[in-house]
Amino acid sequence: MSVLEVGTVVAERTVELSRESLVRYAGASGDFNPIHYRDDVAARVELPGVLAHGMLTMGLAVETIVEWLGDSGRIVEYGVRFTRPVVVDAEHGATLTVTATVGAVDTETARIDLTVKHDATVVLGKAQVRVRTAA
Repeated sequence: MSVLEVGTVVAERTVELSRESLVRYAGASGDFNPIHYRDDVAARVELPGVLAHGMLTMGLAVETIVEWLGDSGRIVEYGVRFTRPVVVDAEHGATLTVTATVGAVDTETARIDLTVKHDATVVLGKAQVRVRTAA
């Protein structure tokens, strides 16, 4: 890892989600809430559509920095606020964009701020990852 400066973008990526992605995640996580795969249930509870699991969105976001880090074991702390839902259209799916920017640096760690958007809307607020800067 090179010298880190606040404001430097260290990683970016785009992730495509489909309804199949949601079903696979439900199977892996055990979260079979039908708002994550059934339009009729989502409509019945007045949601804007079938929603991606919040923890799926959170996991995809932090995964963005793993290649840059070289070792996911360097992640010390990670937290987010779920601010907006990610609606996954049956035909077109959903696109997430993630930008990881250095937010703060101290002697042993750095705070990486993740900007996670669906369309032009930020869906995770205060998404911050504290990482060890020395291996």
